Amino acid sequence: MTETLFHAYTPLILWTGLGVILFRLMPEAFPRLLGRTLYWVGVPVEILSLARQTDFSGNAGLAPLITAGAILMGFLLAWLSLKIWQHLVKDQESSPSWLHDRASQGSFILSAMLGNTGFVGLAIAPSLISDRYVGWAVFYSVTQNVIGTYGLGVFIASYFGRQATANHWWIQIRDILSVPSLWAFAIGSLTRSIELPVPVESGLHASLWFVIPGAFVLMGMRLSQIKGWKTFQTALLPAILKVIVMPGLLSIAVTLLGLTGDSRLALVLMSGMPTAFAGLILAEEYNLDREIVASSIVITTGLLLLMIPLWLLLYS
Repeated sequence: MTETLFHAYTPLILWTGLGVILFRLMPEAFPRLLGRTLYWVGVPVEILSLARQTDFSGNAGLAPLITAGAILMGFLLAWLSLKIWQHLVKDQESSPSWLHDRASQGSFILSAMLGNTGFVGLAIAPSLISDRYVGWAVFYSVTQNVIGTYGLGVFIASYFGRQATANHWWIQIRDILSVPSLWAFAIGSLTRSIELPVPVESGLHASLWFVIPGAFVLMGMRLSQIKGWKTFQTALLPAILKVIVMPGLLSIAVTLLGLTGDSRLALVLMSGMPTAFAGLILAEEYNLDREIVASSIVITTGLLLLMIPLWLLLYS
């Protein structure tokens, strides 16, 4: 397990460190340009490739329902925590200003709801569960990208990224329908039986060489902009919800449904992955609070190292 974690986190440390260095050398507008490039080009190409490679026929039924339920549970946990916090400090003069800022509220919810099931989850899960249940992990990752990140996630980012007076439900629906990753997933799923030219297929596989380092570099750049520890304190609650509370509740739910062994472990692992880099990409696209998302990524990454041995002990 130590070797697996080492291979999974070495690129994260190296590319994030490069982002910290490049931030001081690149134009001020470069991080937003990189984020929008990942949103419109990099991630869609990656999802297109993943959709073409994955056979979902053996995971129909319970698996997608559990994944969708986990996404909804993450949203409800974050939203309720936010409302409770606002209620507890509403009469205090020293209440944190970010609690009343729409952009920060949106980042809070995204940080607690969206997990890095692709870059980190699919790098770790196959070595911890049997081959028979790897499909559960893959399906969780793809379902979260389609329904969570670029479905509900886009809806939330669009809603909190605009002033309340300028919001209409059809604007969020329009934004979801215009998400390039959803179209990429549909095209990839429908063309699985079509053999593409070798250079095109190789190019799709090679997309990971741009998307993953690009996401890490973007995180390093945004971490460079964090001033002081206050943002890390703000991100601590969504981080705990993401890596500790949500996997714990999901494990209880799937146990009650009769799942045990590696099927349960696969779902717990994927539900407890660190805050998604896609949350940072959405924050760039919809002008949310980048610092909260970047801080949550750092905290949840550290918490994951502590939680994996516990999950193996409890659910393996």
